[in-house]
Amino acid sequence: MNLLENIKEALQSIKSHLLRTVLTGTIVAIGIMSLVGMLTAIDGIKAQIEESFSGLGASNFDIRSRGFSGGRAVQDGKTEKSYPVVKYREALAFKEAFGNTGPATVFTTVSGTAEVKRGSKKTNPNVRLTGADDLYFGLKGLKIEKGRNFSRTEVQYGNYVCIVGVDIVKSLFGDSEEPLNDYLTVYGNRYTIVGVLEKQGSVGGGPGADRAIFIPVENASRLDLNGTFRYSITASGSDPLKLDYEMGQATGLMRKIRQDKVGQEDSFELTKSQSVGESLEEVAGYLRIGGFGIGFITLLGASIGLMNIMLVSVTERTREIGIRKALGATPMRIRQQFLIEAIVICILGGIVGVLFGIGIGNIVANAIGPGGFLVPWLWIFVAFIVCIVVGLASGYFPARKASRLDPIESLRYE
Repeated sequence: MNLLENIKEALQSIKSHLLRTVLTGTIVAIGIMSLVGMLTAIDGIKAQIEESFSGLGASNFDIRSRGFSGGRAVQDGKTEKSYPVVKYREALAFKEAFGNTGPATVFTTVSGTAEVKRGSKKTNPNVRLTGADDLYFGLKGLKIEKGRNFSRTEVQYGNYVCIVGVDIVKSLFGDSEEPLNDYLTVYGNRYTIVGVLEKQGSVGGGPGADRAIFIPVENASRLDLNGTFRYSITASGSDPLKLDYEMGQATGLMRKIRQDKVGQEDSFELTKSQSVGESLEEVAGYLRIGGFGIGFITLLGASIGLMNIMLVSVTERTREIGIRKALGATPMRIRQQFLIEAIVICILGGIVGVLFGIGIGNIVANAIGPGGFLVPWLWIFVAFIVCIVVGLASGYFPARKASRLDPIESLRYE
């Protein structure tokens, strides 16, 4: 009895017990469906979000004061020399010089404890006041829900206008009041509201942009009476593949502007911004681990069910096994036949599970946000590998039991 004959006999046995095969395959199909469905949905949602934010942060990098504190840089527990903070004029000079390569925004945090007033109403002293230009919101991924962005003229001349977060609007305005073109007061200066940001949500327990006010960076520089503000730059290169080269160019420009001498270390920090894609991939990684965990538990139940069915099959076919051994079938061929049956049942269930999993995963992804149809070839390949492994694991013990049956006792079995 060769391998081909074994395969034919295994398929014939599966066909003769069709109902049992369908029920067993359904258990495997549910496990594969849950695994492929969840992973397809995760990849589909991630792809849609990445498409919505395509390019955002993919080629961004930040330039800021050394040590970010603007004071002494600390490395390996040792306090190094003090570096001057990045000044406003230096940041503007870099923005202009880098303009031929890509856009750049200059910004600074004026205060994280500002109190904002409007008439008799005022906020708690925990509002973040930030000076920014018109490119800041696009490079940082902040969308303006109402109103408009700063104009070039307002940024150039530092007009008294502002863009606010939704929490500021809730604190100072009633439900029926319109914040646009109204006024609020910060540090004794009255600003006209020209825009309201979309709700961003809290990240890491902080209020983020929801509880922030943005004013033109030129206007913010006037509040820097002691010259202690730390100005930062976020620049975007022309191509993510050329990012390292363009970061090198940016380093050379900034060293020239800061007048760093040859052989002297940089008096500023230049770091790659974490892209939206990298953040999504990190989150999606955790979701995939959860999906694998749930799918594994389901497949574990399926493998136990399959093993039980195969053990029953061995008992039912004891006399058949005895006849095969009497005709010369070796224990290896008997094991092979039962293993092939288990693997075929798993693969049949896996095919059904993959098809339903792809459909359900895409339905879930498109229900959350319209997008294309995703075929996860990697997870399809993984699913079939899992099916074969489950078939081998579930069929080995019953196959081993069948191969060890005594042919004389098997022939007498009723």
